[in-house]
Formats: sequence, C-alpha cells, structure tokens
Amino acid sequence: MARGKFGEHLKRERELREVSLDELSKATRISNRFLQALENEDWGKLPGGVFGHGFVRSIARYLGLSEEALLGEYDLARAEKLPPTAPKPEEPIPSHSKWIPAAVVLGGLLLLFLLFYGSRYGWRHVTAYRATKQSDASTSDVPLELSISASSSTHVRVIADGKVLTDSQIYAGDTLHFTAKQQFDVSATNSSAVLLQLNGRALPPLGTPGTFGRIVLSQENLRKGPVGNSKP
Repeated sequence: MARGKFGEHLKRERELREVSLDELSKATRISNRFLQALENEDWGKLPGGVFGHGFVRSIARYLGLSEEALLGEYDLARAEKLPPTAPKPEEPIPSHSKWIPAAVVLGGLLLLFLLFYGSRYGWRHVTAYRATKQSDASTSDVPLELSISASSSTHVRVIADGKVLTDSQIYAGDTLHFTAKQQFDVSATNSSAVLLQLNGRALPPLGTPGTFGRIVLSQENLRKGPVGNSKP
C-alpha cells in the first residue's frame, strides 16, 4: 500500500537514526506488523483509540521526536482515510400533549421526595442537638470529685480550677480526696504509684512505671470518658 506523508516521515526519521524495524520493535514492544502498518498507513491493520496513540508516543519517545507533533500528524493522516460519518437521524420531537404532563408529574414526585427527606434530616438533626444539650446540662453542674490512692511513695501535685491544692510527698496507703468545679491538673513523679478515680470512675495510669506523668481532667471526662494521659 502506498505511503502518505505520515508514513514517509516516520520511516525517514527511523532510517536517519539507523534504527531497524526489529530494533524499534524490541525497544517499544510493538510488533513488526504494526510498525510496518504505521509506515504504510495501513489503518485497517492497526488498532485505534488509545492503542494507536500509545504506539505513536512510544515510537516518538524512542526516536527522540516530539510526541505531540507526531500524534498530530498521525491523527490528521488517519482522519483523511476514514470514511465520512453517516449523519445521525433526527429523533422526532414528542408532541406537547405527551411530554408536558409527564414532566409535571415527575417534577411533583421529585419535590415530594425532597420535602420528605429534607424534613426527616431536619428532625434527626434537631433531636440529636436536643439530646446533646440535655447531656451537657446534666453534667455541667456536677462537681468533679478526685480520689488519689498511693501504692508507694511519690510526689503529687493537684491543681483544681487553677488553685494548687497539694504539692507534696504521699506514701503507700495514703488516700486523698479533692473537689473541683471545672478542672483538675494532676501530676506525679512516679506514674505507677498512684491510682486515680474521677467521680468513682477509675482512670488509666498517668504514664509508664517509674516516670513522671500528668493528666488534665474536666467536665468532658464525665460526658465522653477519661482522656488519655500526657507528659510535659
């Protein structure tokens, strides 16, 4: 089959670089028959779409050519050989008497659907908000009661609502009780030597055994459970 401008250009660039079809096939992993079909512009033997574009890009990259320029030549040459596209038959427009009532019914159903799910979502949101407010109200006025029991000697500091309540050594068997309105800041030089309880609820250790540990407790602990321990 006679070559066109694209095929001639492709073959000329390959031969100028002294690259054989076998070498090009091995480097790009494109079979010899596809390479020959490209140079001969034998489109019937070539895949179209992304596969054809992929072939051209791989060849251009290996030969050191501009990928976009070579793709443009490829698309133009292939378009010239394709048969003209048959015009799409026009679809008859339905008469007003058929589609207008159907559109009105569909629109009404869609509106009802949106109203139903919108009201359902709104009700759930309001219910959840009320439940949260009630939970907050039920715990906001409850005082915080902290109990510290010592299993061995350690230095403990307790700050309640910004006021230092104790900053001293405690010993095995000692139990201390404190009350706060908003917050406790508790630290100990030996984390494993103390057991903390907030409003009767046991808290996790302040830290690893033998290390300094610190924890901040607030009204949030009564609503969501104890927070994790922290270290300075």
